[in-house]
Amino acid sequence: MKLTHAIHIGVDSASIARMKDGEPCIMKTNTLREKIPICVYVNKKGAIQVGDSALNAHKIDNLKSAKGWQEQSNSFIEFTRTLGDDKTYFSSNANKEFTSADLLAEVIKGLLSLEKEEQIKAAIIAVPDGFRNIQKEAVRQAGKLAGLQQIELIQESIAATLFYGLDSIKKDGFWLVFNFGSKTFSASLQKIERGITKVIDTEGDNFLGAVNLDFAVLDNIILPYLQENYSINSYLENDEKLQSFRHSLKFYAEVAREKMNFEETYWLASDLGDIPGEDDEGEEFELDITVTQNDIAKAVSPVFQKAIDVSLNLLERNNLKGSSLDSLILVGGSTFSPVLRQLLEEQICKPDTSADPMTVVSKGAALYASTVDVSEEVREQTRDKTKIQLEIANESSTIETEEFVPIKILADKTEGEIPEKVFAVVTRGDKAWSSGKVEINTIGEVLEVILEKQTNNQYEISLYDGYGSLLESEPSNFNILHLEEWQVTNAVLPYNIGVEVKDKQTGKLIFRTIKGLEKNQSIPAMGTINGFKTEKPIRPGVESDFIKIPIYEGEHGAEGTRAIFNEHFTDVIISGADLPCLLPENSDVDLTISVDRSEKITATAYFPSIDFSVDLNIRTKHNSISISQVEDLLFELTENEVLSSNEFQKYFEQLSDLKKRPDIDALYCINTELKNYAIKT
Repeated sequence: MKLTHAIHIGVDSASIARMKDGEPCIMKTNTLREKIPICVYVNKKGAIQVGDSALNAHKIDNLKSAKGWQEQSNSFIEFTRTLGDDKTYFSSNANKEFTSADLLAEVIKGLLSLEKEEQIKAAIIAVPDGFRNIQKEAVRQAGKLAGLQQIELIQESIAATLFYGLDSIKKDGFWLVFNFGSKTFSASLQKIERGITKVIDTEGDNFLGAVNLDFAVLDNIILPYLQENYSINSYLENDEKLQSFRHSLKFYAEVAREKMNFEETYWLASDLGDIPGEDDEGEEFELDITVTQNDIAKAVSPVFQKAIDVSLNLLERNNLKGSSLDSLILVGGSTFSPVLRQLLEEQICKPDTSADPMTVVSKGAALYASTVDVSEEVREQTRDKTKIQLEIANESSTIETEEFVPIKILADKTEGEIPEKVFAVVTRGDKAWSSGKVEINTIGEVLEVILEKQTNNQYEISLYDGYGSLLESEPSNFNILHLEEWQVTNAVLPYNIGVEVKDKQTGKLIFRTIKGLEKNQSIPAMGTINGFKTEKPIRPGVESDFIKIPIYEGEHGAEGTRAIFNEHFTDVIISGADLPCLLPENSDVDLTISVDRSEKITATAYFPSIDFSVDLNIRTKHNSISISQVEDLLFELTENEVLSSNEFQKYFEQLSDLKKRPDIDALYCINTELKNYAIKT
């Protein structure tokens, strides 16, 4: 029995898809939307709302705050940015604090509630390629809080490739997945050869996306209009006031940008009182702008160019050019932009527009779900034992047009009476093929099924007794995905996984990649690092005697850099409680790290001196980030002459502004820039 549902968690929107009649379908909300905003609102009664209603409440909260009517908001957005952090969000209406995982769990519950026919206990969750391990663990935690008992993750680019590849006439060659999200951008270079897909390399920017486009439209079209028609010097001269004003106008910029994806001109208008505040002469603001494609191109081209530059650097790093690509795949609503498509065609190659970039990830994830077995734990909980229980050992995907499918009756799982003779008829979903009646039993029978090419074949199973009466069975259907010389690609590690070691020459703690766990290594993956030594004896049964090995994720080029410039996501701790006998001082420790196909990490330690191995629990560390931490990094880089005085001054002023007006996105962006600057230097 295979999974049927897939959830797509973006940075600020989410969706759910399921397999229905052999096809991936997006499940729509009550308002017929295919996505819901990642937004949570706690009303005055303490009840939780998610999605569109929560976002509307958030806009009202913002308006009230801008007009000084309230101080405490009970609506929360952008918490996917802080997944894995120790940041909490306080709701006065609920009188409690929520973690990011708590809030995301409420969004997932909202998505699961769209399924009216069954209770969902298992699902695939698609996440941005650039999510760190700590964020992925938080997504798993949110899924469990929402009631899911089986969760597997898939990267957005892998899901997108699977869906594009199903219908694409282009097979062998290089593909580039251009994924421009709301706040993140990623480029994934993939090679398809003799039906096998492999991710070659990835690159991205976790602080580049549609929100940058919105502010570009705001700064280049809306603010100049207001400057020309109103007196706004008090806003322009006060940074805090200006940023608050910009955020209140962002909605109009977003609407204009999205409309211009499909229209030649757009009339951007507002009514008096819609925009909070007044100009320096007490006049209320009103927008009346005719936006043209030329206006939009001037505003957003520099933002899109950053993503194109990342893609070009990725190609150059792999000795390729745009002309080397056989397909350029678009993912994300912003890729509808004619400005972007023209830039891509001019600088890389003409993009593939055969699929909807808004739904391709969700549908691809649903296709992937149809290839994953439901765990036995979940299966046992959901069995309807009054029906005849079947075991169907079909292949989840194939390149063949005929497949042999073993089917047998599970008598020990069936509570109702099983007739002496049971016959099965397997019928393909399009009704163009049927097996005819075949007798099955508890030993098992093999049926030969015929597949339709290049589609997800669904087969219905009908059981009959010896008198021709219909019997109820579970499962009553199965799927086989035909890929015609096409195999589902494995995901790859988006970052190097390594450990903190002391450099013998400098004495500094540096990042050392574990062999086998390098960036872009296909997963499942495994790597072992030797040479750790115990600094003191470890007594058996004594938890206070322990070894701590810090584990990090590092970007391209991280090898040998200072460990603190990389992402510390866990510590492997081996204590005396794990050991059967005394481990002497200066004993060797070999550490093996394994990453499964869902990017879940496990570890095993081996002690040669006592010939003993122990499996270790990996507990993802909750990170926190503060302005003082980033300031410390800034001063260290300046003292080591990594940054010039001008660069130091620029970042110092930005951090000073954040003390007055906190912005978690901006803080993360500065932190990432400084770490990347250090690594590249």
